[in-house]
Amino acid sequence: MFLGLRTVIYPAPDVAVSKAWFTEALGIEPYFDEPFYVGYNVAGYELALDPDGDPATGPLTYWGVSDVDAALAKLLASGAKPRDEVKEVGGGIRVASVLEPGGAVLGLIENPHFALPDTEPGDGPGR
Repeated sequence: MFLGLRTVIYPAPDVAVSKAWFTEALGIEPYFDEPFYVGYNVAGYELALDPDGDPATGPLTYWGVSDVDAALAKLLASGAKPRDEVKEVGGGIRVASVLEPGGAVLGLIENPHFALPDTEPGDGPGR
């Protein structure tokens, strides 16, 4: 069901401070920079900042799926509790999340635009 890790979204109540720090730490500028969301492409994966996120809940990790509705239904049928219903977040990208039986948050993302770059492991911008 899972296609691999896709996105990690960090809570950033002071998004300007977090953006400055991540830009310096990663050595790259965000590819998406709006007051409601800042996104970096780190070796083909999304590292994002959410000014509305709660640091007490920590970052939210999204696992790629080919069909978010089917994946959500399967996780709920296996005992997960609903957290966020399926919603479109732009560009045909759809997300949802559940609480697994132990209480951890598990995010799902259906992203028709996702493709890993053809790169070799090593040091470089964003790595």
